[in-house]
Amino acid sequence: MDDPATPAPARPGGEPRGTGRVQKNLAQAVAEEAERHPGAVIETFATDEHRVGLKPILRRIWAPRGERPVAVGHHRFEWLYVTAFVSPKTGESFWYLSTGISKQDFEDVLALFAREAGAGRDRIIVLVLDNAGWHSSLGLTVPEGIRLVYLPPYTPELQPAETLWVHLDEPIVNRHFDSLADLDAVVARQCVALNSDRDRVRGQAGFHWWPDRVVPN
Repeated sequence: MDDPATPAPARPGGEPRGTGRVQKNLAQAVAEEAERHPGAVIETFATDEHRVGLKPILRRIWAPRGERPVAVGHHRFEWLYVTAFVSPKTGESFWYLSTGISKQDFEDVLALFAREAGAGRDRIIVLVLDNAGWHSSLGLTVPEGIRLVYLPPYTPELQPAETLWVHLDEPIVNRHFDSLADLDAVVARQCVALNSDRDRVRGQAGFHWWPDRVVPN
């Protein structure tokens, strides 16, 4: 989910602080899973949640000189939550919509993702996520074939899935929706479009330091 925390300052090389630590942790996790499952594909995904609702999302637009742009809006505090799972190296992505968010909700979505992605004996997914309370491993049932790796606190800039919201929001910015059902229909279509456009997803979320897929010989 969008993190209001101030992003960590960049290192002299231009990368955010903490990149090296995360890169090292992911490399270690991938190596360990490859050793435990020599016949399996090992792939690193990232997941995050995004909240959209009947309170409009506003962006700047062009307008004639001397005229102020107009966007119709009616602020109501009803929300949908979009959960994305993305492979930055391949652009493969999975998208889920819900009306709430909790540890049980995340557990259910995680189980659905594991089934649809084919996680298990032949495909091990190292899943990167932030430290939101509903992501906590305490009491969370993690499906077979999924290994969780947590980002350091206050590092949303290290989360590839976070970068996808700019594309998800495209069809709903500066727009008014009468109901959550109307909003749901538009967001769902955008999720389907992004799911089908691996090049676009990879171009946005493909961090250069992300681990490569490990494919058995």
